[in-house]
Amino acid sequence: MRKLSIIGMPMDLGQMRRGVDMGPSAMRYAGIYENLSTLFDEIDDKGDIAIGRPEVVVDPKSNLRNLQLVAEKNQELAKAVSKVVEEGAFPLVLGGDHSIAIGTLAGIAQHYKTLGVIWFDAHGDLNTAETSPTGNIHGMPLAVNIGLGHELLTNMLGYSPKVKPEHVVIIGARSLDEGERKLIKEKGIKVYTMHEVDRLGMTKVMEETIAYLKDKTDGVHLSLDLDGLDPTDAPGVGTPVTGGVSYRESHLAMEMLAESGIITSAEFVEVNPILDEKNKTAAAAVKLMGSLFGEKLL
Repeated sequence: MRKLSIIGMPMDLGQMRRGVDMGPSAMRYAGIYENLSTLFDEIDDKGDIAIGRPEVVVDPKSNLRNLQLVAEKNQELAKAVSKVVEEGAFPLVLGGDHSIAIGTLAGIAQHYKTLGVIWFDAHGDLNTAETSPTGNIHGMPLAVNIGLGHELLTNMLGYSPKVKPEHVVIIGARSLDEGERKLIKEKGIKVYTMHEVDRLGMTKVMEETIAYLKDKTDGVHLSLDLDGLDPTDAPGVGTPVTGGVSYRESHLAMEMLAESGIITSAEFVEVNPILDEKNKTAAAAVKLMGSLFGEKLL
């Protein structure tokens, strides 16, 4: 029996632009249940983690924005996601900004010995308090998950790291800070920038990614930031970067992941309906979910 559990994480505390907290509602409105109902025997929407409307607080020691609350709410998400895994369902988390990946992966990784991660994103999200130009935690979740960053974030659920750098593949990168570039080289993280996507083609990129992760991991989490897509296809994101992955290339990537059978959990993040055009970005997210879960035209 194939079961899907949906958890909404309407958090916008990891960055400065408001609106991404409405991302889970926008994706539900775009028809998640209707689009995925034929692909699962059972879909359980567990609703949203309650975030509230807190004031922005900058931690005086680390200069991180909303550190305490981001840590607290990610802890709640981690426990909710872990319970879904224990129930034998596929966890699908709806964001919210990308800092929610701290909680998602904390909840998932404890159930695997060698979890792999595909990070589909225009950005590396590999900053720390020392390298971040903004102090925004949504630019740090991948660093946190490989064990780098503030202990309130890295030690979530009492263990660190959640994944090893050699089990991570970043796809679609085209905006990396200096500290992130150094870290990628230092840790040997596999990255397919848009240069590689253009040069090799998405088919080759996905073939290599699947082959790279398949034998060395016992599960793979997909963390898909909608700004990985080109802004013409996904305008409703907080940090758009031109020259991204096309809508069709993204579907191909999801279809190949579906065929591979390696994906064991997923999250779709950074949908901001305030910046969107008639819910276009949320609709794209839902259609990509369909491809990820095996929807076919024929």
